[in-house]
Amino acid sequence: MITYVDAQAKARRTPGVIPLHGEEGFAGMRKAGRLTAEALDMLVEHAQPGVPTIKLDRLAYEFARDHGAIPATLFYKGYRHSVCTSINHVVCHGIPDERPLREGDIVNIDLTLVVDGWHGDSSRMYPIGEVSRKAERLVEVTYESLERGIAAARPGNTTGDIGAAIQAYAEGERTSVVRDFVGHGVGRLFHDEPNIMHFGTPGTGIELKPGMIFTIEPMINLGRPHVKILSDGWTAVTRDRTLSAQCEHSIGITEDGCEVFTLSPAGLFNPLARA
Repeated sequence: MITYVDAQAKARRTPGVIPLHGEEGFAGMRKAGRLTAEALDMLVEHAQPGVPTIKLDRLAYEFARDHGAIPATLFYKGYRHSVCTSINHVVCHGIPDERPLREGDIVNIDLTLVVDGWHGDSSRMYPIGEVSRKAERLVEVTYESLERGIAAARPGNTTGDIGAAIQAYAEGERTSVVRDFVGHGVGRLFHDEPNIMHFGTPGTGIELKPGMIFTIEPMINLGRPHVKILSDGWTAVTRDRTLSAQCEHSIGITEDGCEVFTLSPAGLFNPLARA
C-alpha cells in the first residue's frame, strides 16, 4: 500500500510512504542542485588524459568546502571520497584513485552536495580526449534515455511509465538497461522513497503526484545488462566487460510536468551534444 505524506512530517525513509514537498523543498533542491551542477561543470576542464581520478575527487571536495556544502558520499557507509568515478566498463560507484585517465576513456562522475540540508544529486559522462564511435554512441543513447524518462515524469503518470520510456528507447538502440541499481527519492534524505526503476511496463508502479522529488539515473550497457560487485564492496562492473554509461538528474514533479534541479548552468551536462 502506498501512502503520500507531507514531507515535513517525514524524518526517515519508510517503505511505501512517499513524501510530497512544498515550495520550501523545491527551493532547497534548486539551490543544492545548482551547486552540484556547478561543481560538475568545474570538473570538465580537469577531466583530461593523464589526470588521476583522485585529483577530481579532491577538486570536488575543495569546491564543496569553499561553497559551504558537504559531499554526501564522504564517509557514507564507510565510503571515503566525495565523488564516484566510474570508467569504461565500471557501471557505478567506482572509487577515485591514483591511476591516470587515458585518451579514449569515458568516465561517469557522480556527485551529491548537501546544501542547507538538501541533497543535490547528479552524474554525467566525461569523454577523455577523443573517444571511439561505439563509446560516443553509448553516451548519446544514455543521455537520450534520461531525457525520455524525464519527459514521462508528470502528474498522473506512474514510475512504470518512466522506466518503460527508458527501456523502450535503450533497447531499441541495441543497448541494455541495468536492473541492479535504481533512481530514488531525494531531498533532506540522501535516499528516500520511491525507487525509480529504469525499465518497466507503462501504467504500473507508483502514481506520480506534484511534490514528489527523486532522481532518474539510467545505467546503459553496450552489451548485456548483468553486473557484479568487486571485492572492495562498492565498484560495480559489467560482467561481460563491455562499456557502460550513466547520467542522472534530480527532479521534482510539478502541477503540469517536472522541474529539473541539476541542469548545468554552463550548458555542459552533455559535452557530446556541443561537439
